[in-house]
Formats: sequence, C-alpha cells, structure tokens
Amino acid sequence: MSRIFDTAFSAVYPLYLAKVERKGRTKEDLDAVITWLTGFDDAALERHLAEGTTFRAFFDEATLNPHADLVTGVVCGIRVEQIEDPLMYRIRVLDKLVDELAKGRPLAKVLRGPAATAASAG
Repeated sequence: MSRIFDTAFSAVYPLYLAKVERKGRTKEDLDAVITWLTGFDDAALERHLAEGTTFRAFFDEATLNPHADLVTGVVCGIRVEQIEDPLMYRIRVLDKLVDELAKGRPLAKVLRGPAATAASAG
C-alpha cells in the first residue's frame, strides 16, 4: 500500500498549483482538470481541500470521468494505463493531467472526450 493513499489531498494540491503556475497556467485551469476527472463541482473541491480529505476518501467520493481511460502515457516512469491498483490508477491519471497542463497542452486537449469539445467552444 502506498503512503499517498492516506496523504491529505490538500497537502498535494499546492504542489500541483505551483507546478502549473510556474508554467503560466492558472488555478482555474488546475481546478478545471480536477473537476473534469472527479465530477466534483467547485464547492465540493473546496470542501475536500478545507477538510483535509485523504486521496483515498477524495477518490472514493469521486465519480471518475468516463473518458479518464483515454489518459495514457508515462508518469514517474510508469505507464498510466498499466497500473492495476484502482486508487493508484486514479492518482496517476490526475498526475498525468497536471503534467500535461504544466507542459502547456491546451486545456481542451487535456480534457478528453465530449468535455474537451465543450471546453474549447466556451
């Protein structure tokens, strides 16, 4: 079992934010990626941050986007699509999305599936 499972999401969120902001992205971009993946609205995301919810509880309450399986590639030397543990898979998908955002990939392309089309139209 990984230590990250019982780590507070709120402890890692500032690291995600710093990573994307260093590359000229915004908190709104980061939050859009997180809400796309988890199905949370902004209020639910803020609640999890305020309550110090662990990654395990965070993803237990999430409704993973049906297009999350379109997120592929390597994070920390491991292919996301080959991760067998469901919780670690979800965490690594989030890591991959944050990485893509930080690398300057357009938000519409980071968000896979129909949501990407809607995001690019608005």
